[in-house]
Amino acid sequence: MKNKRILVGVLNWGLGHATRCIPIIRELISLKYQVIIASDGAAFLLLKKEFPGLLFEELPPYNITYTKQGSLLKWKLLLNTPHILRTIKAEYDLTQNLVEKHQLTGIISDNRWGVRSELLNKNVFITHQLNVLSGNTTFLSSYIQQQYIKKFDQCWVPDVENEPNLSGKLGHVNKESENIKYLGVLSRFKKKEMTITYNYLVLLSGPEPQRGILEKLLSKEFKNTESKTLFIRGVFSEEEICSNNPNLSILNYSYGKELESYINQSEIIIARSGYTTVMDLSKLEKKAFFIPTPGQEEQEYLAERLKNNGITPCCDQKDFRISKLKEVENYKGLSNFGNNPVLRDRLAFFQGK
Repeated sequence: MKNKRILVGVLNWGLGHATRCIPIIRELISLKYQVIIASDGAAFLLLKKEFPGLLFEELPPYNITYTKQGSLLKWKLLLNTPHILRTIKAEYDLTQNLVEKHQLTGIISDNRWGVRSELLNKNVFITHQLNVLSGNTTFLSSYIQQQYIKKFDQCWVPDVENEPNLSGKLGHVNKESENIKYLGVLSRFKKKEMTITYNYLVLLSGPEPQRGILEKLLSKEFKNTESKTLFIRGVFSEEEICSNNPNLSILNYSYGKELESYINQSEIIIARSGYTTVMDLSKLEKKAFFIPTPGQEEQEYLAERLKNNGITPCCDQKDFRISKLKEVENYKGLSNFGNNPVLRDRLAFFQGK
């Protein structure tokens, strides 16, 4: 085990990819691996705050942003294909240098297609999307994803293999390859019995401009709330935003144990239906109201699936009104899938030659 070094490459698209890698990095450290983290942007900053003592490498940015009109997102991504392919090539080339520079044993890539190396035989890709939903182009986007997955030695899906599960058809395909392994539900949080301080916790996240659009909408809805509410904006900024309402507290960001406490102290969570958020709230057994990002069919699918299963309500962003939160009492809320002994077993993959 001595001097075994693992590169963990993380996609910067919202903070979900970074936060779900936190339990993986913690487990690697506990097993005495040397971990090098590679990312860019807000994900890079967040992981630096979580793991200030580790080595970091900056990857080329994808610079993916959403559209103001959700229905145009797919076409914007399509137009950005040349840039995305150049970025994949750039991160692939950089990864070859990092293998030599750090004498790497293995690579874990969370949704970065270019973070892999033929110089190693221990390349792992992490995704909850074996099927990538994109409307009438779902077959094509899923095919491309699965072709890239085949370039890795293993693919780890952060979910349980059988029903009930969290990802549904996203993380489960009819013909599963031998290199697909299930990690169990990942979360950096632990459920703690704490006094409920907030009736509502608003968790904002994701790329602009949709993060800001939702913030503006929710700020208006909660402006005069009589319920104790904490608003976490999800931006790394030192600018203070004050509320004139004593019932409404606003933070720019929160992470680690502090965020874990805020969620445990809150009765109902209002958030995007990003997969990492769903895993976190499942671990903490929370009631929630989900507002999927317009145009992101993965989030729309997850929110609708949870609603249809009687777990959490949801609505389109344009339709949200604070009165809709009354619907939460008619749903059972998210439940914990238990402890996750699978992760340590999966990391044994790096112990062999």
